Amino acid sequence: MIKVLRQKEWAFPVPAAKREVLRATPELDEGKPPVLFVPGFGHGAWVYHEHWLEHAADRGFPAYAMSLRDNKDATLRAYAHDVAQVAASLPKRAVIVAHGAGALAAAHALARYPARAAVLMAPVFGGVGTALRNPFICLPALFGGRLRLPASQLFSREVPASVARGYAKRLGRASSKAQWQLLRGRAPEDPVGDPPVLVVGSPDDRIVPDSAVRKVARRYGGAPLLFPGMGHDLMLDARWREPIDAILDWLDKS
Repeated sequence: MIKVLRQKEWAFPVPAAKREVLRATPELDEGKPPVLFVPGFGHGAWVYHEHWLEHAADRGFPAYAMSLRDNKDATLRAYAHDVAQVAASLPKRAVIVAHGAGALAAAHALARYPARAAVLMAPVFGGVGTALRNPFICLPALFGGRLRLPASQLFSREVPASVARGYAKRLGRASSKAQWQLLRGRAPEDPVGDPPVLVVGSPDDRIVPDSAVRKVARRYGGAPLLFPGMGHDLMLDARWREPIDAILDWLDKS
């Protein structure tokens, strides 16, 4: 059942925030839907600007990449609000492609924004399972510390060490409130409009267990599309073309 009136959002609106949005457009308008790329915690629009943004445009998709608000007091609800607001500002009903903890924010946004389709990559839907797999990374977040994401946890060994370290140094941090809410693992509501949802991941992801990826895929009624040998940050890994081409092929058929 769709909630028409959300009393909490009406009584306590999300504060306005400046949102970074990068854009790449195809040379010819092929009528394809816009794709909005959403980053995970600590990441920003730049992770898609490296490879995927222009690649999607070359495939005929108007492509946009956003950053979640840079606010130390931001909540997961605020991040979801950002996703829904940016998607609603695009010229056509958008496809939302979200990564990591950003996939959870996007999943919450899907309960409010009628997306054309959605792709959840290496989704971090929170809970004890992720924390236990990465105790030294996740547990400090329980006490307001930084959610540390070292290069060795994010990329496959195919990425040169110097490149991986350079990417890792560019990572920021999410708010402590959002980190805590992530680890609590509150499940999102069902998407409005019943859009097709594809879940993408890697069995060799050192952040998200394969079982967690499969669990999210089952929630949306399918099996995950997996890329063995790749790390958590699929969009920056050495074989970055494989997942984005598979995603765009799926969108062409959806």
